[in-house]
Amino acid sequence: MEKEKQEHKIKIKLEFFHDVLCAWCYAISPRVRKIAKEYPVEVIHRSFALAPTPESIIEIFGSKEKGKKEILNHWRSANLNDDEHRINAELMEKREFDYPYSLPGLLACKAAEIVGGQEAHWDMFDRVQKAHLTECKNIVEFDVLLECAKDIRIDIDSWYKAFIDRKTFDMIISDLERAYQYGITGVPTLVANSKYILVGAQKYETIKNWIEQIIKQEQIK
Repeated sequence: MEKEKQEHKIKIKLEFFHDVLCAWCYAISPRVRKIAKEYPVEVIHRSFALAPTPESIIEIFGSKEKGKKEILNHWRSANLNDDEHRINAELMEKREFDYPYSLPGLLACKAAEIVGGQEAHWDMFDRVQKAHLTECKNIVEFDVLLECAKDIRIDIDSWYKAFIDRKTFDMIISDLERAYQYGITGVPTLVANSKYILVGAQKYETIKNWIEQIIKQEQIK
């Protein structure tokens, strides 16, 4: 497969729109990693805040309690989709803190990107999602995000400076504006070369076939 990757003449720019809260994003991320190893794909990470503020859960679902109950039903469905069944709805159900909102985790990932590029964003995103969906920690708490940053071995001082920098928040807004331009309303969503769109936590074979079709289309031109 590595030889096949080298033989491809086309480079695919793959934008991966996701949110740290999204259980379906947790399921698809390892599949996208596999695709990036096997095909000429450059992955660009884009933030998409499903519940940006502490009030978002109430605004979407009517109450914090209803929100958490419905979201955990999504977790259970996503766990069936996840290849390793890592999503622990039962543990999160026992947690007494309010269901988290998106912004702190997204800032943590963007800060990692500023310090270490797209790979650092991806490592931080996967680590924060593990903290949220497997370990069921409160990813709104800075200490939890700091622990995640330490786990991916990023320069902590640089990461913290980026985390509190207004420009990092502006990068998230820019990603949201880009999602709007594409007509994206949910995540996970993959966008290849700014024109081919794949929505949802698709299985590896589906993503593979999609990428191969794009490569064929791009080679024709």
